[in-house]
Amino acid sequence: MNTVFSHFDERLTRSLSGALDDAHDPAQARPRLLVVDDQPANVQALYRTFADECQVFMATGGEQALTLAESKQPDLVLLDVEMPGLGGHEVCARLRANAATRHIPVIFVTAHTHVEDERLGLDLGAVDFIAKPINPTIVRARVRTHLKLKRQSDLLRSWVYIDGLTGVANRRYFEDRLASEWRRSQRDGTPLSVALIDVDFFKKYNDGFGHLMGDECLCRIAKALKTAGRRPGDMLARYGGEEFVLVLPDTDSSGAREVSERVHRGVVQLGIIHATDAVAPYVTVSMGIATKPAGVDTPAEPLVDLADRLLYQAKSQGRNRTAYGEAMASEGLPKGGAGVVEAVEVGAIGGAG
Repeated sequence: MNTVFSHFDERLTRSLSGALDDAHDPAQARPRLLVVDDQPANVQALYRTFADECQVFMATGGEQALTLAESKQPDLVLLDVEMPGLGGHEVCARLRANAATRHIPVIFVTAHTHVEDERLGLDLGAVDFIAKPINPTIVRARVRTHLKLKRQSDLLRSWVYIDGLTGVANRRYFEDRLASEWRRSQRDGTPLSVALIDVDFFKKYNDGFGHLMGDECLCRIAKALKTAGRRPGDMLARYGGEEFVLVLPDTDSSGAREVSERVHRGVVQLGIIHATDAVAPYVTVSMGIATKPAGVDTPAEPLVDLADRLLYQAKSQGRNRTAYGEAMASEGLPKGGAGVVEAVEVGAIGGAG
């Protein structure tokens, strides 16, 4: 969400994206630790202390630390206070100001242990202090304590973002995650696709089989949709009612079509019997997929609006199909201005194959 959001920073994102396969990979399951110090000797000392039990990322400057914190989503940051350029206090303040990193705890590592220094650090959001020169035993114990607290807080936050029925992310998390992926797409110049998915004639299904069966139908479809988004960065959320949404980072129109085909195929293969007057004798879905090509600079909201219009088009053209479109920025807009999107290269494929 993972905010480049685990459990809900990046680990939580992977969890809600159906990527808990990391649990079978000891390297991925280990806590992530970011060590920041302008002195390589200090960095190496901390690396040796934690290399056996953590994934350790290293930075020798403030700007590098901020970049790694957002991209790697560590569970904890060990941060030197005094560094040339961007110092530790400013780094901590920026981490707290960024929705993608504000939940990452920071421990200051410093030779200054005056009360006023600690007060300033705590005011900035640090959770602890470690004095230099470091004592490996003390450092290890404090880090373990804060990693445990981080896991607990991640779990509590995750409950706010999980849909109670299907177990996938909810709309609130989708909105946070979309904003985060949009920023990353703009920064890296990569494509981004959003797919809105609607269960065809779901009211008829509820009327014919009852709401309990309807709930079971949505849960089974959610599992199929999670399988369609195969990469750890792909994120599925329940958008509302019988609608779901897939956020597909670094995915162009061609890649989005492949996801669409997997979605239709996966839902049809469930073989969920539908009412006789529905679009098919089994449950199907309609999709609208909007893609922001690499390098296009438009806000995130119009991309979702475009996906919604395309979904309406797919439903109006017979359902059990996908309509595609690309977001295009209008010419002459200043960088960061309000973009104008339009549907182009709109097509449809039947989902039944």
